[in-house]
Amino acid sequence: MFHLLRILIFLIAVLPLTSWAAEPRPPAAGIASAHPLATQAGHEILARGGNAFDAAVAVAAALAVVEPYNSGLGGGGFFLLHRARDGFEVMIDARERAPLAATRDMYLDRDGRPIPGRSIDGALAAGIPGTPAGLTYLAEKYGKLALKQSLVPAIRLARDGFPVTLHYGKMTLRQHDRLEHFPETARVFFHNGFIYGAGEKLRQPELARTLERLAAKGRDGFYRGDIAKRLVDGVRAAGGIWSMKDLADYRVIEREPVRGVYRSVRITSAPLPSSGGIVLMETLNILQGFDLDSIGKVQRDETIIEAMRLAYRDRARYLGDPDYVRVDVPRQIDSAYAAKLRQEMRVREKAPVVEPARSAGEGANTTHFSVIDRDGNRVAATLSLNTPFGSGFMPPGTGVVLNNEMDDFVVKPDVPNNYGLVGSDANAVAPGKRPLSSMTPTFLENDDAVVVLGTPGGSRIISMVLLATLEFAHGHGGPMEWVSLPRFHHQYLPDIVAHEPRAFDDAETRTLEQHGYRLEAVRGGYGNMQLVTWYKKTGRVEAASDPRGEGLGLVK
Repeated sequence: MFHLLRILIFLIAVLPLTSWAAEPRPPAAGIASAHPLATQAGHEILARGGNAFDAAVAVAAALAVVEPYNSGLGGGGFFLLHRARDGFEVMIDARERAPLAATRDMYLDRDGRPIPGRSIDGALAAGIPGTPAGLTYLAEKYGKLALKQSLVPAIRLARDGFPVTLHYGKMTLRQHDRLEHFPETARVFFHNGFIYGAGEKLRQPELARTLERLAAKGRDGFYRGDIAKRLVDGVRAAGGIWSMKDLADYRVIEREPVRGVYRSVRITSAPLPSSGGIVLMETLNILQGFDLDSIGKVQRDETIIEAMRLAYRDRARYLGDPDYVRVDVPRQIDSAYAAKLRQEMRVREKAPVVEPARSAGEGANTTHFSVIDRDGNRVAATLSLNTPFGSGFMPPGTGVVLNNEMDDFVVKPDVPNNYGLVGSDANAVAPGKRPLSSMTPTFLENDDAVVVLGTPGGSRIISMVLLATLEFAHGHGGPMEWVSLPRFHHQYLPDIVAHEPRAFDDAETRTLEQHGYRLEAVRGGYGNMQLVTWYKKTGRVEAASDPRGEGLGLVK
């Protein structure tokens, strides 16, 4: 009897491990990012024995160097993680926080009207950065390598320089007049007052020293000591309201992802303070009640537009930082609530006309990268400064361009921000609060494949991820088709369908206009999706980078 009991205990202990060990693993690692040098930095760290989380540190830090207009140490974002050995999933919230001296009406004049540019340009527009804390936390809790090892590629790129691309030249040209107002920023990113030409080397020695301090001392290398003092002194001298306490108190937060199912696809996406996962899942739940494969393209697209409109309407009404406002997330992503919303689609309400603000480089700024390693660990990370070059302000001696994410708060209810988004008191400015975001790092999985994806694009991020998700779920195309797909978007207000030129043909355009839709073509296109797919049954790994950008998807 005792002998049988020992055998039973042995089987209970061993069988789960045996079952888990039998799970397939990718035969190769895939990384897709918005810049070839960042993708290569991630693979360099994998080759040194790092895992997907170490690679994510390397890619994010390298992007901070080579894409200073899209992300950086002065910004923030979200890291969605999947750990293969136990299936654990979490989102690392490295979103910026409002300074402790922030006030609800800080961007309004005496008459209660928004002051143009005040939440966009200069030191007062900057929230407390989260990216450096996110990198240190990711390395210390989930990585295999020391932070200083994973930061080696970024430090090298900042110290020794890298050849700038044509896209770098275009971005700095678009922002030239604005950046000239910030002497330190102009000194770093222009060469004797002129824009760098493609192939010329950009060196950033101050940024290299800041990265080295971060590598040597971890989060204290940025949020305390000399770098922190330079940041605070620079901000306050330029009219900002940061304090040393703001930096010392900053912490990342682990948050439970938003989860749902559309058809046979299991979806894991970003929770609040990103609206991405909720709006994505709410839209998909609405669409679950339609057979999109059996209707014509015009009716299909109109159905998707209406679902977008209703989900974005709820974004404007209810969503904000969950540490400051109560949001009934289970209700928002409940199938019964989606059924109720489908009833509203029968009679389309006419929304009031609100014109969106325009911004240079709209839809390209912010950055995303996707990683899967050979163990099956995965990371979807979306990082940002908000608009191109963020606030434009660089505290002297730091090499760090600061974000302007304070504009993602509701400066005043129903007044649109830089992306035309409106909101309620749920997303009002408050000390220490995190502004609502649209960033949507996402995992998709069914019995055949795992997809890691995301994109930049301001308010249009969620709708881009939605369209790619629908293509995957309905079995249309493959990774390159998903990132290349012509896009369309509706965000409730303004009551406009923004679209790329190839999204609708002439006949569909006429039909949509006859049905009361106001269409607006985005001539240059928008978005820069980065996606990695692992086909579990065949073992193939594919990394796809949006052809609208200059990125690289690479499998090794």
